[in-house]
Amino acid sequence: MQDGYIDIDGIRTHYLEAGEGPTVVLLHSGEFGGAAELSWEFTLPALARHFHVVAPDWLGFGRTDKVFDFADPRGRSVRHMCRFVERMLNARGVTEADFIGNSMGASSLLRIAAETPGLLPIRSLVIASGGGFVPMTPERQILLDYDGTALAMRALLRAMFHDPAWADDDAYVGRRQELALLPGAWECAAAPRLKPGARGAASGSFGRVDRTPYEAIAVPTLIVAGAQDRLREPGYADDLGRRIPGSEVHVFDRCGHCPNIEQADRFNDLVIGFLHRVHQKETPWNKHP
Repeated sequence: MQDGYIDIDGIRTHYLEAGEGPTVVLLHSGEFGGAAELSWEFTLPALARHFHVVAPDWLGFGRTDKVFDFADPRGRSVRHMCRFVERMLNARGVTEADFIGNSMGASSLLRIAAETPGLLPIRSLVIASGGGFVPMTPERQILLDYDGTALAMRALLRAMFHDPAWADDDAYVGRRQELALLPGAWECAAAPRLKPGARGAASGSFGRVDRTPYEAIAVPTLIVAGAQDRLREPGYADDLGRRIPGSEVHVFDRCGHCPNIEQADRFNDLVIGFLHRVHQKETPWNKHP
């Protein structure tokens, strides 16, 4: 696996890359300490046995430069990550790719596919715990309240995962802490919620009506969710699936917000099978131009 950097308009962007074959791009979640190496440590090696896999760190996250666009906080991910992905794919002669996202990565991909088709060369989508209405739950508040301490990181992990063993694992908490405490990492992760008013930093966009036109998505889409995801409302994945033409929905029992981590083997098998069907053009989604 290659652990590298690419310079994009002076921004040093970190990525992981491995494998050969059709290209798959992995976009990670956006909690404090979120990064490609944590979101995809179990997924990337499995997919790389079948595909060419690229997993960048979002702008402001992981080992990518800690930069945030306050003038356009929602658009920053689309602009900068599209530029990064396009340049990497163009350099390799890739004109089409499958995209997989978890949480923030998944929601961003859905918005791109629904609102600005063609902005990314999307052949298919795998969505893990993304899209739809995002409620302000007590567990969501725990994520927002992260203050840089190991105690707060343990609370964050308990809110994200169904199995408490992740939060009780000192080594895992330490790895999360290392990335969460890189210079500028906390500020960039907190920046989208910095609004005028006393409650701005705590609320951000959570709890607002989701107006994404999911019906406009016209690529094969696999939706994966955790039945015990306390950051989402029960049944949200099925509702999302009914709105995306021809989509396939799987809800994992005994799983929280990160099925790609908490039930990695099941997630990987499901995704690999889905991608093989897409490439073999044996999916019902081919009926939707």
